[in-house]
Amino acid sequence: MPTLKQLLVGRPLETGEIQEQKLSKKAALAVMASDNLSSNAYATEEMLLALVTAGAVSLTLSIPAAFMIVGLLWIVITSYGQTIKAYPTGGGAYTVAKENLGINPALVAGAALLIDYVLTVAVSVSAGIAAITSAVPSLYDQRVGLSVLAIAVVMLANLRGVRESAAVFAGPVYLFIGCAYLLAIGSLVRYYFGAEVPRVEAVPAQTVEPLAGLLLLRAFAGGCTALTGIEAVANGVQAFKEPVTHNATIILYTLGVILATLFLAITLAAHLFGLVPLETETILSQLGRLTFGTGPVYYLIQITTMAILILAANTSFTGFPRLSSIIAKDRFLPRQFAHLGDRLVFSNGILFLGLAAGALVVVFNADVHALIPLYMVGVFLSFSLSQSGMVIHWLRERTPGYHWRIALNAIGAVTTAVVLFIVAAVKFTQGAWLILLAIPAIVLMFRKIRQHYFQVSSELSVASYDRVRDLRHTVVVPVPGINRASLGALEYARSISPDVIAVHVNVDGEDPERLTSQWEFWVEDVPLVVLNSPYRAVLRPLLRFIDEVETFRNDDVVTVLLPEFVPAHWWQRILHNQHGLILRGALSFKPKVVVTSVRRHLQR
Repeated sequence: MPTLKQLLVGRPLETGEIQEQKLSKKAALAVMASDNLSSNAYATEEMLLALVTAGAVSLTLSIPAAFMIVGLLWIVITSYGQTIKAYPTGGGAYTVAKENLGINPALVAGAALLIDYVLTVAVSVSAGIAAITSAVPSLYDQRVGLSVLAIAVVMLANLRGVRESAAVFAGPVYLFIGCAYLLAIGSLVRYYFGAEVPRVEAVPAQTVEPLAGLLLLRAFAGGCTALTGIEAVANGVQAFKEPVTHNATIILYTLGVILATLFLAITLAAHLFGLVPLETETILSQLGRLTFGTGPVYYLIQITTMAILILAANTSFTGFPRLSSIIAKDRFLPRQFAHLGDRLVFSNGILFLGLAAGALVVVFNADVHALIPLYMVGVFLSFSLSQSGMVIHWLRERTPGYHWRIALNAIGAVTTAVVLFIVAAVKFTQGAWLILLAIPAIVLMFRKIRQHYFQVSSELSVASYDRVRDLRHTVVVPVPGINRASLGALEYARSISPDVIAVHVNVDGEDPERLTSQWEFWVEDVPLVVLNSPYRAVLRPLLRFIDEVETFRNDDVVTVLLPEFVPAHWWQRILHNQHGLILRGALSFKPKVVVTSVRRHLQR
């Protein structure tokens, strides 16, 4: 009979099956490119949103901004192509920075990437739900709940394994690519064959020209959301089938071609039709409605847009767990993130990502425009550190052709650093300041975790271990009364130490002499200490008594032996108090106290 966990995520996989979980190029494009491709749904809108406040004339700046972004895209793509060849083990910016720039830049890159992955899930899912609420406005008020539900579905699919998630998501991803090209080409064809263009009120040119440079930078900063997700291929190289470097490079460049052509076509179409961002309808929805009306094709485009935006979260569910496992192996994150789960995926990282992204969606009310400024800083910070590290790498290696490789990565480093400064400046008041504070806070957390693990290793080292020959210890047995569980615990206590004390907390005001006489009838060789508790507290008198034993007996160890019974059914446990569990937790911080229990399993 399969358990609930097996019904949800599937049967456990053996370690030897890990090669079967590797991704082909077709599956990898669906898993790793969905985040980057999905940015076509909102990158153009973010550019126009930065321009629309200055009037309709300023919207013409979207075209040069789009070409600037595509140029930057190819600089980053080619630079990451070199990273994949140099570091086929994955890890992206974190690994490159650690090997070439030092541990502090690596931790900054790791923090930026982890933040980016969490925000990517929140942004993409919120944008996906926005695509549906544009087509069905009555669902607008339910957008937060729908977003959280979508995150849960994608998280569950990823817990089932990489191959299974790829099989589920490949169809919608490729359908979106087809629909996006249909929309982009169809809208341009419709415009040039005489489609009616909405009238847009003009703004005098002189009110725009003095601000043209600033507006162009704002549009550029907004549209740079199109570059998010590129690093996922470099981070997850080991998810590919052999030859991993070759397959990852092909997917990276394929991704670049698709993104560049779609982004330019959609931006041009939006410009030609004079579209502006609306609160309740996305640019893609407006473009689809003008091109195909509100028939089946329009709804197909909206549904596939919603699907790709939600599935864009899948890229993060692939990248975040792998990156967190690498950082955890370096002991900068809890070691639980480093372990593979039953389905040969990093389950703890997947669960944490889902919970963190869900919390962000709730806090920011699933507002795409409020979330986007938060994660662009982390994206370009990791880009810049990665490319700077690659410059150092080629200077050290000096492999054939290293001169042009250095030039390529240097251009990438300088360009992304400039963009980082622009994005941070333009988006600072919109929320980017939060990330500028969060990154050093996370780096500090990394350091504290590493320090803790180092201290634990030092204190557990056998180098200075002093073996104790004759261990002296008193066994304290808290007993609620005379029953089979208590008597069984006493028998076990006698077997491990000649010095046993039973203790009873009298909360009901019973006569202590009568309690003692009943005890002596059943147990002759173990003294009973009765602690009167007029305020009906149980734990405080017990803890005080154990402290006194620890102080005055001067033993090496005080053993607290808890008699417990286990009900036959799980639901019966809520009918009994949990004093033993609470006492165990309270005593866990006392260095000279050992807590154990003797359980009696009930039959019915």
